[in-house]
Amino acid sequence: MGSLPRILPITVIDSKTPVPAEAGHHHDADDGPRSLGQPAPCSLYVQDTPISEADIAREMQYHRAMRPEQSRADAARALVVRELLRLEAERLGLADAPGVGQETSEEARIQQLIEQMLEDRVPSEDDCQRYFAQNPERFRSPDRIRVHHILLAAPADDIAGRLKARTQAEKLIAELLEQPHLFADLAARHSQCRSSSEGGDLGWLQRGQTTPEFDRQVFRLRQGLAGFPVESRWGYHVVSIDALEAGTALTFEQVQPQISDYLELQVRQRDVQQFLLELRERYPVRGLEDIEAQAE
Repeated sequence: MGSLPRILPITVIDSKTPVPAEAGHHHDADDGPRSLGQPAPCSLYVQDTPISEADIAREMQYHRAMRPEQSRADAARALVVRELLRLEAERLGLADAPGVGQETSEEARIQQLIEQMLEDRVPSEDDCQRYFAQNPERFRSPDRIRVHHILLAAPADDIAGRLKARTQAEKLIAELLEQPHLFADLAARHSQCRSSSEGGDLGWLQRGQTTPEFDRQVFRLRQGLAGFPVESRWGYHVVSIDALEAGTALTFEQVQPQISDYLELQVRQRDVQQFLLELRERYPVRGLEDIEAQAE
């Protein structure tokens, strides 16, 4: 057997430098290694703790957004907050607490820190009274309407089918203007809604109980038979508003617990933000502003 060939270093074209050296020459060591099997690059730090791009990528699944840059920025902020709280819990010597359910011991320790650092501030009755007086429009029972309808169904992407449904709805409206007592009979014969067996009766509706486009239109109608078909994603509806019931003002006693919970949450959120600002002064954050700038 002949001797084994001598192994020569492979060089980059037009360069006398071996490939590993050439690659290292073009790569900033501060960015972290980029080769397979090595730590992911990192440009985000909380004090001396790195948060790698791999960490951010894993966190992005919990921060859906229209643009990946926004999702990345949201994920980075969440990881920064988590690390700030972890470092502070460690500084204070808080022991890991047993997690509840799927909560990890570290998450339980962070929650313990938040509860320890933030005072419970239950709003006084005067605070609640003041908010109630300043926001009377927020404390009313919801408006309600009593509705009958006939649904002429057609898929949203079936242009011919929707045109046919609209035409049929217009014919039924014309017939009902002459003979309104036939509504239940026509609903039983033509409606493709389960309410057809009840003469088209949908009962009392509050805002938000039906699909948004139907909801917006029917709550603008006056009492009686609508003179035009109401369009929704399901097709066209012949609609009759049988009764209108305006919401009434609620008393302070009825809404005091709701106001108290709301005000307490607002104060708590403000205190959390202030606490995090203090932590960012104690534990400097580097790289987050660049990530946020890319999301703008």
